[in-house]
Amino acid sequence: MNKTSNIGAARVIVMFFFISIGIGTLLLMFPVSSNGSHNINFIDALFTATSAVSSTGLTVVDTGEAFTQFGQIVIMILVQIGGLGFMVLGVLVTLLLGKKIGMKQRAFLQESTQSVSTRGLIRLSIYILAIALVFEIIATAILTFRFSHDMPLSNALYNGMFHAVTSFNNAGFTLFNNGLSTYSDDIIVTTTIMLMIIFGGLGFIVIVDIIFKRSWRSYTLHTKLVLTASGALIVIGTLSIFIIELFNTKNGTTSLFNQFYHALFQSVTARSAGYNTVDVGTMLSSTQLIIIILMFIGAASSSTGGGIKVNTFVIILLATLTTFRGGGQIKAFNRAIPLEAVMRALAVVVSSIVAVIVLTLTLSITEDMLNEHFLEVFFESVSAVSTAGLTMGLTPDLSNSGKIIVSITMLVGRLGPLTLAYALAQKSNNSKINYPEEKVMIG
Repeated sequence: MNKTSNIGAARVIVMFFFISIGIGTLLLMFPVSSNGSHNINFIDALFTATSAVSSTGLTVVDTGEAFTQFGQIVIMILVQIGGLGFMVLGVLVTLLLGKKIGMKQRAFLQESTQSVSTRGLIRLSIYILAIALVFEIIATAILTFRFSHDMPLSNALYNGMFHAVTSFNNAGFTLFNNGLSTYSDDIIVTTTIMLMIIFGGLGFIVIVDIIFKRSWRSYTLHTKLVLTASGALIVIGTLSIFIIELFNTKNGTTSLFNQFYHALFQSVTARSAGYNTVDVGTMLSSTQLIIIILMFIGAASSSTGGGIKVNTFVIILLATLTTFRGGGQIKAFNRAIPLEAVMRALAVVVSSIVAVIVLTLTLSITEDMLNEHFLEVFFESVSAVSTAGLTMGLTPDLSNSGKIIVSITMLVGRLGPLTLAYALAQKSNNSKINYPEEKVMIG
């Protein structure tokens, strides 16, 4: 597929997200969507719809209290659409109608799923839908069973389904007014949600690879990098948070096991999901920095999560280590990584850093926090850019200007800087002229 097709596909994807957010905003503004005591204005509806479609989970109003069941279902559908991608859902509808998938549609699908080839895309789309449904049905059953001990069965089923969908799609929406704090020590609830976050964050291509190849030697390099790095980040994040928080006097009499389990949950959810069993604002600043790093890295490509992507982080890390060792091919698991992949990874990291810096400075101005609360603003910025969904408490207090700015950032973070660049590109800048090289001093 040529670059022109990539540009066209990216533009359609961007247009779809805008349309989805627009429809979601209108639906959330309907009186039937909000409870009588809560008046959902345009800005709040726009923010919520954008947060749902971008699979973020940042909220300016309490989802469980401000919205009726109709409004909550709208949010859940937007989360599902944003997580799976409209082209994957479109393939199912097209096949059900008995129509053929043309090359143009395949180009859109390739960009939507971030596949390297157009071969097998229809089959991959079906697998993605099946995987999502199976995981969400299993999680719904487990959570329904647990919630049924605390509420009527119909409510338990509804809550189970809502949290199954939002957790698999790495969107931290919850119907409980105190987040998951009530179930912070509940192994069934937290483990189920953690596993959903992990599987959703690994990416559909990795899951398909695991299901059909069932052998480490047969896995693709992408799968090996994602599995290795994801496991390492979970372990490092857990140990870092656990050890640092041992010095936090606010933990009170919480047992060591519960503290470790809270650290594990926070390490998993920080990568893109946005749930919390402990108030992030009560954590030590060092812990909050660890969470910021995990949020920035995020989940894997072709997953429901955000961030710069764990595979992007690994490629940059490998390129750095290779440079320290004197240069040469960038290798991993006896495979060489193309220079183009390194350049794309570098572009993603740099553009994301720029986005965080710009958003931090902008929010410092709009929220009148130029002299204090810098960490809260910085935390919020990384969360929005990485579509992580965690907050230290700033989100509900954002000004209208701040809400609009964060909404735009969440959308850009979900689309990805490169997809947005393709969408806005006017023409190919590839030149047939090769210029002579000249050394530039570095460092």
